[in-house]
Amino acid sequence: MAKRDYYEVLGVAKDAPEQEIKKAYRRLARQYHPDVNKDDPEAEAKFKEIGEAYKVLSNADARAQYDRFGHAAFERGGAAGGGGGGADPFGGFEGFDDIFDMFFGGGGGTRRRSNGPRQGADLRYDMELEFEEAAFGVETEIEVPRTEKCDHCHGNQAEPGTPIKECPECGGSGEVRQTRQTAFGRFVNVAPCHRCRGEGKIVQTPCRECHGAGVVRKERTIKVKIPAGVADGHRVRLTGEGEAGERGGPPGDLYVFISVRPHEFFQRDGNHVICEVPISFTQAALGDEIEVPTLQGTAKLKVPEGTQGGTRFRLKGHGIPDVRGFGRGDQYVLTRVVTPTRLSTKQRDILREFARAGGDNVEGEKGFIDRVKEALKGHS
Repeated sequence: MAKRDYYEVLGVAKDAPEQEIKKAYRRLARQYHPDVNKDDPEAEAKFKEIGEAYKVLSNADARAQYDRFGHAAFERGGAAGGGGGGADPFGGFEGFDDIFDMFFGGGGGTRRRSNGPRQGADLRYDMELEFEEAAFGVETEIEVPRTEKCDHCHGNQAEPGTPIKECPECGGSGEVRQTRQTAFGRFVNVAPCHRCRGEGKIVQTPCRECHGAGVVRKERTIKVKIPAGVADGHRVRLTGEGEAGERGGPPGDLYVFISVRPHEFFQRDGNHVICEVPISFTQAALGDEIEVPTLQGTAKLKVPEGTQGGTRFRLKGHGIPDVRGFGRGDQYVLTRVVTPTRLSTKQRDILREFARAGGDNVEGEKGFIDRVKEALKGHS
């Protein structure tokens, strides 16, 4: 079966720039990758064809030969081959890392194990705070289990005074490479050395404290300073308080995740605090000066006469400090007028007289709804 034109395979023009060719290849490779098209028996062949086309067209010299001689440029004994000396599109698949970029989140290089220093893993600690602790900050101690560098061998895994030799299998690199030829080209497989387990060195006498691990497990007491103004879901980072690093690498970090218990009286809205305060009918009608709770004690609040239930009053600067240090919020007080449930005879008489003086409905008199009904009847 005759080969298709490489430009046709990738769906680009013959004068297409290199970036356009690469973009077309990545799109088609993603579309026809065998792992994505397991039910399509033709996907592997298409994927191979796409890779072959990209191998040639992404190389300036190979592309020039292809533009001049076509597929014959890469056939052994062909016009440009000189008995097999031409470019071989399967001499090494340069686009293979691009496939791993798309499907595995990184190129072949990022998947290889490095023998250099590696930072330790980060740790998480969940801390529950009282409402006031979150508002004004707190300094406390927590117990964190973690791995730490062994104090006896200082992390080099060997008993002090004993030799450490370079691994003869990998030459100290910690990696072994195997090259194999496949239908897609020549691939190099890089894996950790099985003899030194990727360390690149052989310890003759393992450390008696850590048994050659270089790290030990400990429970460490750590001081944590929670800043004022943290809210539910905030986290505090403690640099270098995570797991020990590898091969001399720095330790990871510890992240303290904050959750805040709800308060009996207060609610939080950003850096503002909201609370509801009950007042009597008399206080609402005549006005009064009352004491209201705040996060730092009590404060005086003047309630003007005629205050309605649900009226909101502001106490400036009585809220929560901003966690970044930008001032402080306010406290908002919502009034709730409490209706008495038990009245004495004298209280009832006084309220009835009050209602009559204000023109309100009293027992036996027509109320607002009754008057509306009568008015509607008159227009029907």
